[in-house]
Amino acid sequence: MNPHHAHPTSFVAMLRSATVNRQLIGQLIRRDVIGRYRGSVMGIAWSFLNPLLMLVIYTAVFSGIFKTRWPGVANDTMTAFAVILFVGLIVHGLFAECVTRAPGLVLANPNYVKKVIFPLEILPFVSLGSALFHSLISLCVLLVAQLAVNGTLPWTVVLLPIVILPLVFTTLGIAWFLAALGVFVRDISQITTLIVSIAMFLSPVFYPVSQLPARLQRWIYLNPLTYPIEDARGALIFGRTPSPTHLMVAMAGGIVVAQIGFWWFQRTRKGFADVI
Repeated sequence: MNPHHAHPTSFVAMLRSATVNRQLIGQLIRRDVIGRYRGSVMGIAWSFLNPLLMLVIYTAVFSGIFKTRWPGVANDTMTAFAVILFVGLIVHGLFAECVTRAPGLVLANPNYVKKVIFPLEILPFVSLGSALFHSLISLCVLLVAQLAVNGTLPWTVVLLPIVILPLVFTTLGIAWFLAALGVFVRDISQITTLIVSIAMFLSPVFYPVSQLPARLQRWIYLNPLTYPIEDARGALIFGRTPSPTHLMVAMAGGIVVAQIGFWWFQRTRKGFADVI
């Protein structure tokens, strides 16, 4: 295969690649998840302990030290605040893991570029699948905590995949863009880590959008994490169905970002072999 030949850049080609290579993607996700904990004493159990410890730490800091409470919640306890906060952390964590890994996806696999006929465009799918696995473990911790606090779960929990789908497209688009850019600009990984940390505080993770001044609320909705966090919190905690308007806007934006990122990756990948 000529590494310099043109690759398809359409949205249909993106979906076709995911479908045709689904078995390979599944195998690479499994290898990525298992390889992350290889050699550790507790192994994959860390995927359960990490979100649990994170939940305890954030609860102690924001509820125990700063005495923070979530506005408008009848069950205004430290545990209730922790559960609400944890939803935002899970959504942000999914986004953060994929984006911070993205600049090194191609660089970490030079053999896939030079020596093997390999569909490089699936690497962000693998990263996303691994992140979704860990988010699912965190979600299980959240649901158990929700049952412990309220004794029940709202039926709207089943709507969570619909809420997260726009973020999946957005994350893939950004990952494709950064994966390609990271090949040519090696410093991008340092910048990305900083931006992801800032994004946590510019997203409604620690506060609801309603608490912001009216003039700032319209700006925070430009953040791709705002709609998923707000709607996921509503579905998992408050039993609210997602706003159709929010979903349509977020989905449209996610598809556009995914298309742009995929186009950029496919158009620039023919230069990867010359740089790596």
